[in-house]
Amino acid sequence: MGVTPSDILCRKLGLAAGAFAIAAGLGVPVLAQDALPTLVKVDQVREEPMSQTVPVIGRLVARQTGAVAARVAGAVAEIRVDVGDRVKTGDVLAVLATDRLEAERSVLEAAVRIAATKIRTAEEETKLFRQELERLKNLRQSVAFSQARFDDKRQEVAMAEGELAEAQAELAREEARLAIAEIDLKHSRIVAPFPGVVTERHTTAGNFLRVGDRVVTLVNDQDLEIEAEVPATRLAGLRPGLAIEVELEPEQRHRALVRAVLPEENPLTRTRLVRFTPRFGETLRPLAANQSVTVMVPIGAGRQVVSVHKDAVINRRGKQIVFVVEDDAAQIRALRLGQPVGGRFEVLDGLTPGELVVVRGNERLRAGQKVRYEGSS
Repeated sequence: MGVTPSDILCRKLGLAAGAFAIAAGLGVPVLAQDALPTLVKVDQVREEPMSQTVPVIGRLVARQTGAVAARVAGAVAEIRVDVGDRVKTGDVLAVLATDRLEAERSVLEAAVRIAATKIRTAEEETKLFRQELERLKNLRQSVAFSQARFDDKRQEVAMAEGELAEAQAELAREEARLAIAEIDLKHSRIVAPFPGVVTERHTTAGNFLRVGDRVVTLVNDQDLEIEAEVPATRLAGLRPGLAIEVELEPEQRHRALVRAVLPEENPLTRTRLVRFTPRFGETLRPLAANQSVTVMVPIGAGRQVVSVHKDAVINRRGKQIVFVVEDDAAQIRALRLGQPVGGRFEVLDGLTPGELVVVRGNERLRAGQKVRYEGSS
């Protein structure tokens, strides 16, 4: 049997009556259809993991920080940075006086030349003795051959070869000493081993530095981690790679990943250090080492919940409703809410994942009103 126009009309009237009944029960004015669609913003109902959390105060720590020390002894000729300066890897922080180092290098360069000359002399002597020994070998069958002279010459060849080896070893030693002098000369320019900000100066021009004396302290504020002392009873929900929320400022939430739970417990506080790798977005102020951070530590294992954006929920006469976009029209939907999930609410009943709910412009909507929408920011 076909569908008649009267059947279609009855169905439309039935749907309209149902919407009117729901809206009337919630005290919402009803308008069958506006002339022009209203622009609203929507957000998708989604399914996501949820777990209860407890705040733990942590701090930002720099993965690279420490004092840059002198690697050679010498007087400070120049300091090129001051407290607060930002430096890159390889930037010169200070320069030591190099007069003595350059003189030592010149002495060792001369020693290398002398050793090279000794090698050439030893090589020529060895070559000469070998030639003489070869001529004596050719006289073995002659009456002029002398075994004693032959043995002496063979001994001279061995001695010459030993002197040559000694000269070669001396050259290697002097070249190594020269290389050390070149390294010392290079290290007379004290450079930044990593990028960062100078937080302290430990010396000034004219001071004499010994090997290991501090020059400046650097902090790399671009490579920060979060460190928090978490109660041992709260560690069950933490595992490497788990994403959690952290708070730098009130209402300024960011994500962080658990990097490591250190296997050492403080016997006084019964806490363990946990390191988190932050995933900071835009921040209200520059980050700094030792800055306080609130870490939202999960109490236990999470569970999957259906959630709705908090701005979609409207309270009407003690009931929670949302406007769901269906066929380009806003329809009222009553729902039952559970616990908050960050900026969202757990939905116990009334919505399914994937549905679109109005989050902006819903205060003036009426049941059945036509809308045009865009995604929530």
